[in-house]
Amino acid sequence: MLRGAVLLAVGALAALSAGGAQKGCQDLRRSATMLRYPAIRDMRRTVVLKPQKGLLLLADSASVPVSGLERDPGREVLAATLVDPTAPADLAVSVKRGEAEFAKICVPCHGKTLMGDGPVAALFMPPPDLLAEPTRRRTDGFIYSYIRHGGVVMPAHGAQVTREQAWDVIHYLRHLQKTSPR
Repeated sequence: MLRGAVLLAVGALAALSAGGAQKGCQDLRRSATMLRYPAIRDMRRTVVLKPQKGLLLLADSASVPVSGLERDPGREVLAATLVDPTAPADLAVSVKRGEAEFAKICVPCHGKTLMGDGPVAALFMPPPDLLAEPTRRRTDGFIYSYIRHGGVVMPAHGAQVTREQAWDVIHYLRHLQKTSPR
């Protein structure tokens, strides 16, 4: 055991006396005291990988809708041509789903009473009263296009509200407009 320690000490002295060993000791001392990292580990100098420059793969058909984006042909076209796809037997269920969707998405601006008195409406131009005569005269396609594609002040909710949910909200509005108009 003593013999191994002596051999190790002699080897260390031989390495120190060699000419190239001095640089090795400096690097050892610097790495122990200065904690320098290579440039690639420095967050200020790393190369940023831009994902948009990479290869984009096609989406899996089971993970996203394959129908693509719904194009907005224009409010007038939708108001004139869009037809309600819901069967009359399913209207009661659709009204219930529309009430829940309205509470989540629409109440912040239109309010619980549908008069445009929601908490967000005080910060901007208040939305119209949804139970009033001008809104009742609008077609279902016009309201659908406002829900999905937005309007002058109303933001587009096409990303948050599906086609079916938009029709559920329209059925809920029409139900309230028939039962308690202003």
